[in-house]
Amino acid sequence: MIGRLIGSRVERVEDRRILTGQGRYVDDVRLPGMLHMAFLRSPHAHARIRSVDVTEAKAIPGVHLVLTCEELASHVVERMNYDMGVPGHRAPLFDALTDLARYVGDPVAAVVADSRAIAEDACDAIVVDWEPLAPVLDPAEALADGTTPVFADLGDNIIYDDDPEAYHFGDVDGAFAAADRVVELTIDQHRFGLVPMEGRGGVADWDAGARKLTYHASTQSAHLYRVYLARYLGLPQSRVRVVAGDVGGAFGSKWAMYREDVVIAVASRILGRPVKWIEDRRENLTALGSAREETVAMRAAVRADGTVLALDAHMTLDHGSYPAQPPAPLFAALARVQITGALRIPNFRWRTTCVATHKNPYVSYRGPGSVETLARERLLDTIARELDLDPVEVRRRNFVTTAEQPTTNATGAIIDRIDAARTLETALKTIDYEGFRERQRAALAEGRHLGIGLASSIHPFPGPQTWWQALGFPLEAETGRVRIEPDGTVTAFTGQVPHGQGHETTLAQVVADQLGVGLDDVTVVSGDTDRVPFFFFGTGASKAATMASGAVVIPALTLRDRVLRIAAEQLEASPEDLEIEDGTISVKGDRSSSTTLAEVATVAYMAPHTLPEDVESSLEATAKFTVDASGWSASTHVCTVEVDLETGQVHIDRYVVAEDCGTIIHPGIVEGQIRGGVAQGLAGMLMEHCAYDAEGRPLATTLQDYLVPTAMEIPRIEIVHLESGDPDDPVPFRGVGEGGCSQAPGALTNAVADALRPFGVRIDTFPLTPTRILELVGTLRADAPA
Repeated sequence: MIGRLIGSRVERVEDRRILTGQGRYVDDVRLPGMLHMAFLRSPHAHARIRSVDVTEAKAIPGVHLVLTCEELASHVVERMNYDMGVPGHRAPLFDALTDLARYVGDPVAAVVADSRAIAEDACDAIVVDWEPLAPVLDPAEALADGTTPVFADLGDNIIYDDDPEAYHFGDVDGAFAAADRVVELTIDQHRFGLVPMEGRGGVADWDAGARKLTYHASTQSAHLYRVYLARYLGLPQSRVRVVAGDVGGAFGSKWAMYREDVVIAVASRILGRPVKWIEDRRENLTALGSAREETVAMRAAVRADGTVLALDAHMTLDHGSYPAQPPAPLFAALARVQITGALRIPNFRWRTTCVATHKNPYVSYRGPGSVETLARERLLDTIARELDLDPVEVRRRNFVTTAEQPTTNATGAIIDRIDAARTLETALKTIDYEGFRERQRAALAEGRHLGIGLASSIHPFPGPQTWWQALGFPLEAETGRVRIEPDGTVTAFTGQVPHGQGHETTLAQVVADQLGVGLDDVTVVSGDTDRVPFFFFGTGASKAATMASGAVVIPALTLRDRVLRIAAEQLEASPEDLEIEDGTISVKGDRSSSTTLAEVATVAYMAPHTLPEDVESSLEATAKFTVDASGWSASTHVCTVEVDLETGQVHIDRYVVAEDCGTIIHPGIVEGQIRGGVAQGLAGMLMEHCAYDAEGRPLATTLQDYLVPTAMEIPRIEIVHLESGDPDDPVPFRGVGEGGCSQAPGALTNAVADALRPFGVRIDTFPLTPTRILELVGTLRADAPA
């Protein structure tokens, strides 16, 4: 599939405006008569609100509107609910503004004023009579008898609980009875934030004459916004337009439509004027939501040679308070269907329990459900350690080989045309695994503690339909539209909403190659629900490389065929004998007989009556695209570290990634996705932590307290590309965005555990801050032999 542009490091189309300050983010939206909103948020994790007095706030000059839960209720047609039909999911009803605080940051009231400063002053003037209540901050406490439910209508704190036998595959009990060894491990992954450069934000503009709402959002799911805004405001979807311009990152946080968005839209409708709200960093770290915080208790039945016969796992997920979109049970399901990864595990049992607590909501984050990778890779290293085997050999003995494919894994997903073992061997060779082991032994003799860790996985980017069926959500077909304009330029319309992934460039590359035009001749349109095809989930889960590309490649190929048929009439040649290059259509090997794409388009638009009846004149085509089989990416991450036992510092010496994402559209964009993901995964394990005190107050509400990585903390990331794919596949591209964030935690943690192996350490709680390392070292040294 490599063409003139596919596979090339072309200059990113987006960079011309973004790097010169010409981008248009939601805060750049300036509308006549625009007002500004601020929210009064709860300082308590759990509190009853006896009364809210807004008298003084309303009297402040420049204040136009003050909304509370009671007043907002008369302007929405139903309470909010994010029930997506997941069996067993108990989705509570809730309000966009609350009368019962369920976490610190819960929005209680909203003020609209001439400026954000006035709105914030008015929030300070609102008098709330709070009745603080004891918060529930731990899932075990939340599940205990007599604990007050976070949501009274549910009766308890169980948001979701699997039937214990619902996900039971093969003969698990028989495999455990036949095992040489049973290895147990419980992983406690901590809670951390998303922290995109641009926080959330929205500008609502109600046009009373047209009875239409236009909502400018920083989102990765424009059509999702349209569906839910129309639903809660009681509007036909045709009366709601959502526009997403440039988006300054999301990492999953902008997959959802939030409660604040409903309040902004209602305020604009009440006032008949545009209303803007932009999230500040404190709100982002406190109120947006956070991710992870799952406990996975595992038992593995293994043979003496390290072969895994069965896996039995129970995941408990700290749901936090309010549901988000998509709901947390979906991410639990992602972990379930992916935890076996590239391994040959015939017998498998899984259970999930999602528990409500008084923390901010559990939201989607890059690599959703990726606790499965951390859990699996830690488990494999633990098996190796308990059986006195090399971790590499354990993986080699359990990988599904290419000779076994196609095969079906325990959950029913077909594994085909993907070679995880190849990425493993490539990464080991690149990092010189055997040489490192020699250097490690020499360093230990000097009192230095070096370690090496790895994580291998296959990724459903987008994966086969059978994988999505196992998940319980059949893969949504994606629609794309391509149009050749009368002047021969091309416009491609996508339901994706890019937010840093370079879709304007990669989609232009694939379309330009099919139609034989230049990169600058293709315009990619996204993020406007009045213009682009419907796609509910927008951009996420690394599907775009395959789904969005396929959705524009197929109509582009259709248009190519039409163009050649029209040109064949003009050139008195067979369509099979023609080619398109640089916008010129000519007989192969004879450019003297030619026409241009612009000339063909002119005829098709202006004089379609001159074409034969069997030649289609329309130069616009639409197609739906999905993946039936394969759709897998694969990668192995290998990390080497040195742990300083005096300071607790973990120094990463080398980090190698060997990845296979099919045919690469743009190497630079792929490498950027990998490196960015790895940076997040490493930082999540070493420094990031959404910690709470005993009263449920978040301890990191600024970037002074919540640590994010800089170039000083992230090592050089070496990447080896392994391109596979069927040369006859018109869409051989696979996603790559989640692997770095998913696999880095396992590779890093295994490396640290390997460095501390002489002490017999077992690492199962996180983050691995210097303090945590020193705690481990202190304990281990106290028990160490003289």
